[in-house]
Amino acid sequence: MPVVFVGHGSPMLAIEDSTYRRGWTALASALPPPVAVLCISAHWTTCGTFVTGAEHPDTLHDFTGFPRELYQIAYPASGSSWLASRVRALLGHDEVQLDPERGFDHGAWSVLSAMFARADVPVVQLSLDLSRPADHHRTLARRLAPLRDEGVLVVGSGNVVHNLAQHKRGDAEPRDWGIRFDARIRSFIEQGDHDAVVHYPALGLDAVMSVPTPEHFLPLVYVLGLTRPTDPVRVFNAGLRSAVSMTSYRFGPLAAGSGARHA
Repeated sequence: MPVVFVGHGSPMLAIEDSTYRRGWTALASALPPPVAVLCISAHWTTCGTFVTGAEHPDTLHDFTGFPRELYQIAYPASGSSWLASRVRALLGHDEVQLDPERGFDHGAWSVLSAMFARADVPVVQLSLDLSRPADHHRTLARRLAPLRDEGVLVVGSGNVVHNLAQHKRGDAEPRDWGIRFDARIRSFIEQGDHDAVVHYPALGLDAVMSVPTPEHFLPLVYVLGLTRPTDPVRVFNAGLRSAVSMTSYRFGPLAAGSGARHA
């Protein structure tokens, strides 16, 4: 099973027709059918690491100031006790706790509602422990590698560049520092230099401006931790909107008969 990182951008993409949302839908058609999805979203940050355990997780509208239509969306995918237990077994029961109440945040459902509109693929979320460094998250991701051979699609949902303090709605002109940082991360990924990506603070001021807080970048670290040297890399939804990068990556082979192309 491939592994993917999706730049999820604004919650409005859940209800707007856009090239980005169409890119998410096209992504799903290029993948082998998964038995379940494990999603690592920027919007579930915790002290300690948790995995969702609800049988029927709620749809969380974890944002403010958006149109009423967005708050009416429900994504009724089921949870998966099997996958939650499997994640805890791979990572260690002392390392990962079960959260039986947590629902799907918009970093998960806004993307998955485009990829799997029928909500017929079970979904489990894994939280981000922001008290731990990026190398720790990559180590956890490497322990999850067997999931790829068990039919589980791992989706990291965040943004390579995410600086809301510098982001202006209605102004899509990308920031110069974001363009440079996004391009450097893409170059490192395409060269297979994942260490440079994980240690992104070494990239200086462009990194400081592009990643002022780590939660939107760490899902990419998880995805890189799950890759294999033989995985082909495909880029989709490339580019920035103001101070948010939509650039997304898929690692692994296409589904048989897929016509998807490299971006």
